[in-house]
Amino acid sequence: MGPPYFSAMKRVAVIGGGAAGFFAALSASEHEPSCAVVLFEKSDKVLAKVKVSGGGRCNVTNATFKTGQLIKNYPRGSKPLRKTFPQFETQDTVDWFTSRGVKLKTESDGRMFPASDSSQSIIDCLMAQVHKAGIEIRMRTPVKSITPQDDGILVNEEAFDAVIVATGGSPKSSGFDWLAALGHSITQPVPSLFTFNMPEETVKEMMGLVVKKALVRIQGTKLSHQGPVLITHWGMSGPAVLKLSAWGARELQSRGYAFNIQVNWIGIANEIEVNEHLNAWLPTNRKKKLANACPFDLPKNFWLYLIGKAELSSDSLWLEMSKKSRNKLINTLLNDIYAVKGKTTFKEEFVTCGGINTSEVDFQTMQSCMIPRLYFAGEVLDVDGITGGFNFQAAWSTGFVAGKNAVRIK
Repeated sequence: MGPPYFSAMKRVAVIGGGAAGFFAALSASEHEPSCAVVLFEKSDKVLAKVKVSGGGRCNVTNATFKTGQLIKNYPRGSKPLRKTFPQFETQDTVDWFTSRGVKLKTESDGRMFPASDSSQSIIDCLMAQVHKAGIEIRMRTPVKSITPQDDGILVNEEAFDAVIVATGGSPKSSGFDWLAALGHSITQPVPSLFTFNMPEETVKEMMGLVVKKALVRIQGTKLSHQGPVLITHWGMSGPAVLKLSAWGARELQSRGYAFNIQVNWIGIANEIEVNEHLNAWLPTNRKKKLANACPFDLPKNFWLYLIGKAELSSDSLWLEMSKKSRNKLINTLLNDIYAVKGKTTFKEEFVTCGGINTSEVDFQTMQSCMIPRLYFAGEVLDVDGITGGFNFQAAWSTGFVAGKNAVRIK
């Protein structure tokens, strides 16, 4: 039998049935409608991560519309994405879904969701567009081999003009072995979005409470983030913690996920400012019990917890508080220490940093710098964003650019 036959019609293979893979396939078909696009998915489900994202609502993107601001939300990949985002920006994402019948809404923190509050709206839209474009989806079809040729690439011994790899992240570097075998170097994957476990801390008894303006620092590092903190039955989560886990992914992994955090619960910078705030607040509240009068925006139960942690009586009056007790309370509010021992994956969303080394990919086209006709999109790259819709935006943008350029191969 002779070598595989490369037909006159362009053929593009997309490996991976997630957000980046679907968008890459749709982009290829949109830019070259006559092209035959085949999407390979090894499992029996597509768009699984889209389904569970945002608690089943799908955090499509974030209302950050300028590239200069957008890239600040990517602990890894911000520099190369400067070349990609201008080709398909946040507004392009909004326009793409809106023009196809999916209205998006923006929440107060900038996260954007379908107006339906259901990820199924996004899945149905993507599936409808794939069927409309005539894209072939092959379920339960793992890719066992990719073989570059002079005039194309063989996927499982089948000939294609170009191949787009959008297989997502992997918890182990072995998940990238098949790409390393092609000559690409792999940046060791480690978890990027996770919550902090605190098995020895009593704060877990406050599970379900949210403190809105906490500043969380990781002791011994320069890492800190401010935002809401959610107390869970494992420890702590919420935007401030999740952002810390992303920016500190490699540092925290090197520490075996055992470290201390220092929490400022009230978002006021220092003791001087806290004292000024208290002095202005006290005249009308000095005869009240500590339990009944909180000078800060804190949930009542959590305020009582902090009073106890400062070893003060909740029944004592503000006017009875000694200077020593006041200093102890202020220190608890500004410098509360907790021991973290372990992590938990954030909801069902698995995000890693690591993957294909970004220096080996031209982010202007998403083509491999080492293998012509081979393209990459999504989390298979060493690119990851913080929580808030940024990982999906990277998937849409890299998928769009990869698909557009894959069909331009002569």
